[in-house]
Amino acid sequence: MKTAGIVLIVAGIAMLIFRGFSVQTEKKIIDAGPIEVNKTENKWIGWPVYAGGIAIVAGVFLVLGSRKKA
Repeated sequence: MKTAGIVLIVAGIAMLIFRGFSVQTEKKIIDAGPIEVNKTENKWIGWPVYAGGIAIVAGVFLVLGSRKKA
């Protein structure tokens, strides 16, 4: 459980630093034989700030809880 707690803490810190990321998707508009028209779209995938905080708090509880049992 200690390892899972450390992973949650690191992931929570990363979520606070990086608010999200951008992904490029290619959408096919027209496909008529040899003619193709594609459109590239940028989509933002983000998460709320409090999600990183919740992950950090959960990780701290796991690390402290595993320390008491050992």
